[in-house]
Amino acid sequence: MTTLAVVRKNNVVAIAADGLTTFGDTRLPGPYKSVQDKVLQVADSWVAVCGSSAHHVVLESAFRELGDIHLGSRAEVYETFRRLHPVLKDHAFLNPKEEEDDPYESSQLACLIANASGIYGVYSYREVFEFERFWAGGSGRSFALGAMFAAYNSTLSAEELACLGVRAGVEFDTASGGPIVSHSIVLNES
Repeated sequence: MTTLAVVRKNNVVAIAADGLTTFGDTRLPGPYKSVQDKVLQVADSWVAVCGSSAHHVVLESAFRELGDIHLGSRAEVYETFRRLHPVLKDHAFLNPKEEEDDPYESSQLACLIANASGIYGVYSYREVFEFERFWAGGSGRSFALGAMFAAYNSTLSAEELACLGVRAGVEFDTASGGPIVSHSIVLNES
């Protein structure tokens, strides 16, 4: 699947992702692709996506269709992804079914977001979390979380910590691979 990481430290946020795409048992490593497709720029934010390999192009198109994107707070992230869900259904033909007794339709994706207001996670039922230190997503998340936890109080920068987390996922998770893509942003002063 993937390894994604976001970190907030010393007034900087960072996001990182591995570069491997898989189709069942087939691996498409970064050097074989023309686009590194797990982190996309959406307005003033970086959004890392895990799930279907189609998510990147679908989300690029859906965000263009949606317009007026605000991801500057937990409430704004929720509202943007709430408005995005019908766009995914109507324009990208999203299949929102998971289980019959689920309380809401699923958006079938999980994202981590980094921007000048902080770091966030969005999950399939549009649950939104704001993180104070770091978080990880994808199949390599446990490795990434352990590595970032162990090194957070070191002298490493936010971007170095995010890359460290993803490197741990690449090293130990069979569904993650290089190259690693990362971005960092200075936080707005509050």
